[in-house]
Amino acid sequence: MDLAGKVVVITGAAGGIGAAMARRFAAEGAATLVLADLDGDAAAALAEGITKAGTATEARAVAVDVTDENQVAELVAETEDRAGRIDLFCANAGILTGAGLEASAETWSRTWAVNVQSHVSSARAVLPGMLERGEGYLLHTCSAAGLLTAVGDAPYAVTKHAAVAFAEWLSIMYGARGIKVSALCPQGVDTPMLQDGLAAGHIGAKVTAAGGVVLSAESVAGSVVEGLAAERFLILPHPEVQKYYLHRASDTDRWLAGMRGLAARLES
Repeated sequence: MDLAGKVVVITGAAGGIGAAMARRFAAEGAATLVLADLDGDAAAALAEGITKAGTATEARAVAVDVTDENQVAELVAETEDRAGRIDLFCANAGILTGAGLEASAETWSRTWAVNVQSHVSSARAVLPGMLERGEGYLLHTCSAAGLLTAVGDAPYAVTKHAAVAFAEWLSIMYGARGIKVSALCPQGVDTPMLQDGLAAGHIGAKVTAAGGVVLSAESVAGSVVEGLAAERFLILPHPEVQKYYLHRASDTDRWLAGMRGLAARLES
């Protein structure tokens, strides 16, 4: 995908990877950016910043709760009415919990709603228009946790695995009909999500920070642009994730033992 002239929607756009993608997509010449976030004021500030940067991109902010399927459907319908189409939908909103077996039913439900069901809702809403045109692109932010695990955060690990599985399913079912799908799976990224986890002492955040280079959100956005251009399913800003993924598949018992050892060292 060449982003020049494209209409793009990004959820979870107000900070972290979402904001970095928005700025990079504008620099790449996207025609329209719709920046959706639960924090509408922060999304509006980002849109204003992109406009003041002097790009030709029209940036518009929308306050959206991605766990509400009606709001997601309205986001898609309004964008299609105003811009005529959506070329790329980035389902980027996500949350951590830092919780293990003690996580409440409410925590599990909320994490599932944000990390998985919001992807289902956006696909339901945006695919009809894309299929009618015979083209479109879905980018789902899934995390390396979706290929490996998230030590110390059971709801995050499980939902990110599900997010990867759903992206795979979409690619299988709709790839022959012109729909491209990519799963963005970074490891450590210097965002408020990681920094807040480290500040709270979450073991999962410690494992992430210790597991490799912590990239800037801008670096991840660069990997996204490259991955979209190549139309790769797995976009891996941390190349070592592929090696870990292969190790996990080829000798699962050894990989599990290694992860247990890493968790024990960081807990001690």
